Amino acid sequence: MSEPDDETLLAAYAAGDMAAAAPLARRHLPRVLAVAQRMLGDAAEAEDVSQEALMRLWRIAPDWEAGRAKVSTWLYRVTANLCTDRLRARRHTEPLNAANDPAAPEPGVSERMQDAQRRTALEDALARLPERQRLAVILRHMEELPNPEIAVAMGVSVEAVESLTARGKATLGRILAGRKEALGYVDE
Repeated sequence: MSEPDDETLLAAYAAGDMAAAAPLARRHLPRVLAVAQRMLGDAAEAEDVSQEALMRLWRIAPDWEAGRAKVSTWLYRVTANLCTDRLRARRHTEPLNAANDPAAPEPGVSERMQDAQRRTALEDALARLPERQRLAVILRHMEELPNPEIAVAMGVSVEAVESLTARGKATLGRILAGRKEALGYVDE
């Protein structure tokens, strides 16, 4: 038997069924956490943002208007806003730190080193993009969301998402162009 949809679970939570929160968190927390991690480049900070996004969902549950927005889209938007707030605060207090690389799988040492260099290069390049371009690229190409859902999450038109994504990819290409060989990418 499949779990109820997001709106049913949220309505149940709002009506006092605390157990309805767990399936919603299991369903959405991994992707919300991934978006926050990519936006912020810091695992601990991404966890804080993800928890805050879910807390905000629980707080608005009684006022949720079914059919107005998807829970996932709402969570992406809240997560993006929380990340943007933190990034702005960082600019005023400290420089961006190098991203923490997630644990590597079991390949050999040289493969792990090259993968780590590639991840670091991509995260460094992403960090250099303007926030809206970064978010559009992450949601489209890393989270693989469709443009209409990204548009709702970002509060922009689908055309704006397409433009932000295209400009972000072009800028990433320019940033990484001189590092192709060093990162092990060879034209065949």
